[in-house]
Amino acid sequence: MLKTVSGNHDLYLRFKGSGSDKLFNLQSLAFIDTTPPTSIQETGSNNIPDKFILEQNYPNPFNPSTVIGYQLSVGGYVQLKVYDILGREVAILVDEFKFPGVYSLTFDACKLSSGIYFYQLKAGSFISTKKMIFLK
Repeated sequence: MLKTVSGNHDLYLRFKGSGSDKLFNLQSLAFIDTTPPTSIQETGSNNIPDKFILEQNYPNPFNPSTVIGYQLSVGGYVQLKVYDILGREVAILVDEFKFPGVYSLTFDACKLSSGIYFYQLKAGSFISTKKMIFLK
């Protein structure tokens, strides 16, 4: 909720759509109405999660792609990487700042060999690893 306040303040907005999330620095804001808003309330399912979660991919086993979901309770630098059974990094899926929220992405493994892979999410002090199986 955003209440009317006096003085100068930085305001950051999150725009969702197709493609990746981006951070926009708003240089100026003009209200068309002569009365500024007194509050903004979020509705729907866009609420901020209360904890970090790395979900099990689906489908699993998969061929050639799978969906990986995760939730962030606070914003920060996030890494999501895929490793082979020997611990070698085979893909970097996320390596950037993310806002708090619920995310999912599709991992396409068509260039990899069949086998067991691990995907790991690092966000602040949160680290979680899960196993997935790719069958050609």
